Amino acid sequence: MFKKLLLLAIISGVLAGVASLAYAKVYAENTAGEFPSVVTTSGIFITCIGGTLLAAIGYWLLHKLLKQRTEPVFNLLFTILSFASLLGPISHRLPLEIEMPELFLGLTVPMHFFPALGWFTLKPLFFKSAPEA
Repeated sequence: MFKKLLLLAIISGVLAGVASLAYAKVYAENTAGEFPSVVTTSGIFITCIGGTLLAAIGYWLLHKLLKQRTEPVFNLLFTILSFASLLGPISHRLPLEIEMPELFLGLTVPMHFFPALGWFTLKPLFFKSAPEA
């Protein structure tokens, strides 16, 4: 089960990274709000894949503890942590030379939900029912 969870994490993290890059491109074209010195391609992918890898480890640990109740507890925790991660861009201090800093939140806030969306979308393809220990 752990190997399947790691594969799910990597694939959903890459999917979230691609979705984030696509969103950043569309956002930049429509608002002229680009932040290449703050929001980098490598940073997006590292964050998305890292977040889903932590989710896989968390799911595995929860499954060891809770067995049958893992799914709803994990989904709730992943959603709460996705919302909590918004404190990062909200409290981030941008360099003074950045033009239109008010557009930064519009770019980064939606990206914080892409790892969870990728995970929730792909998980049924990896596990038809609740995973076994």
